Amino acid sequence: MLKFNGIQHHQFGNLYNIFVLNTLLNNNYINMNLKYYYWYFTSVIPHRVCDDIIAYGNSKKEKIATIGHINENDLNEDTIKDLKKQRDSNVTWLTDLWIWNEIFPYIEIANKNAGWNFQLEHPEDFQFTKYKLNQFYDWHCDSWDEPYSDPKNGTTYGRIRKLSVSVCLNDASEYKGGELEFRPPHPNEEKIHVCDQILPKGSLVVFPSFVPHRVKPVTEGERYSLVMWNLGNPFV
Repeated sequence: MLKFNGIQHHQFGNLYNIFVLNTLLNNNYINMNLKYYYWYFTSVIPHRVCDDIIAYGNSKKEKIATIGHINENDLNEDTIKDLKKQRDSNVTWLTDLWIWNEIFPYIEIANKNAGWNFQLEHPEDFQFTKYKLNQFYDWHCDSWDEPYSDPKNGTTYGRIRKLSVSVCLNDASEYKGGELEFRPPHPNEEKIHVCDQILPKGSLVVFPSFVPHRVKPVTEGERYSLVMWNLGNPFV
């Protein structure tokens, strides 16, 4: 248990069995020893800030959330049908520094105290996500098997997603379902872990972007979250 600004913070992982993760990056397998595969902070973002982000996100035109191999230009009746088998949610994109300033300190704490110590540079745009009735996001990883390859985009070129962050902007009392779950990437551990520590409004979780996770269908109400991905140089 950690203390930060007088608030309790917690970590989750396998305390006694450090696992080896084989990750394919640039066609090379690397062994990565992890003790924790996510680190959470309960009720740390002020409710006022959460409300401001929700209002700001809702003021922008929402889009259909896509996945890696489908972008906005590919959307048609058939691709949307296929997409919604894997992911069904609505998103807008935010870039404001005041949002980053609220969340960045917790990324640094998690990166250090979980023992990851990943080299990080900057985040991608923030994704404000709205899960309405029956919407979900099935099992996936945020990282890809190769770095970003567009040299015209100097902020992402040659970099990979290293740490992901998910912030719960509204309280779980306002919706049902929508649980965030993690599946350890260790071949000998199949237990699914429900991240119920971040159900209170203003809670967040930080995790390596290669850790599989999902958001289960919302069965009542609406779930609001803010997601960001922190970039850095490839591991190998």
